[in-house]
Amino acid sequence: MADVATEMAAYRRLVGARMRADFQYRTSFVLFLVSQTLVSGLDLAVILVLFSRVQHLAGWSVAEVALLYGFAAFGFGIADVFVSQVEMASRHIKAGTFDLFLLRPVGALVHLCASEFALRRVGRSVQPAIVTVIALTQVHVAWTPVKVALVPVTILSSAVIFGCVWVVTSSLAFWTVETQEIANSFTYGGMTLSQYPVDLFATWLRRLVVFVVPLAFTSVLPASYLLDKPIPLGLPRWTALLSPAVAAVLVVVARSVWTLAVRHYRSTGS
Repeated sequence: MADVATEMAAYRRLVGARMRADFQYRTSFVLFLVSQTLVSGLDLAVILVLFSRVQHLAGWSVAEVALLYGFAAFGFGIADVFVSQVEMASRHIKAGTFDLFLLRPVGALVHLCASEFALRRVGRSVQPAIVTVIALTQVHVAWTPVKVALVPVTILSSAVIFGCVWVVTSSLAFWTVETQEIANSFTYGGMTLSQYPVDLFATWLRRLVVFVVPLAFTSVLPASYLLDKPIPLGLPRWTALLSPAVAAVLVVVARSVWTLAVRHYRSTGS
């Protein structure tokens, strides 16, 4: 517990320093924040264009798909703020500066994410948050205590799941440095895929996003439960409530992969 407290204290100090540095250039900060907010709306624009030609996608209305978008993009935006910095590991490994993260009394992952922290990335969460609230007012939900709790739990679980995917895919850089495109296909590509009903995809892809890279738990499965829709792949209804458990398992997996990767690392001086 003492080690965790020490790491969190160091994390807060490093993040605080980064935020103060960002606020030194407030115009740049605001412009980047606005641009992030606007860019995040492009995926929603694509969804709206699709629905200008069709009324339903695999039995989902425009408001229901907008809810999928909100769950996935909101969670992704949170992960982008706090965890996406791990993708910078590849750059530090190539530059020979990753050694610096191993010399400090803070875990390499925590130090990396804190040292590259950028509050302006929060712009990616603003628009999905608004869309989520609006979509929830437009869809029919038979609210129960479980369904009320499901909304914030899904968003937080989504953030953890995307964050873990970021860590696992970025860890590949310790074995083969040029992995950015592979990582992006699972993170940014996975976020885009999570915005649509999985019934649109081939069976093998449905199974992939449920059982292998469980991106379906960021949006489609909990939204299916919330809207009383059939659970994909004929799974039991209770499986749609497993997003927190899936997120917890992925935290263990991501931590193990990262630890193994760092042990594999050989510094420029070795």
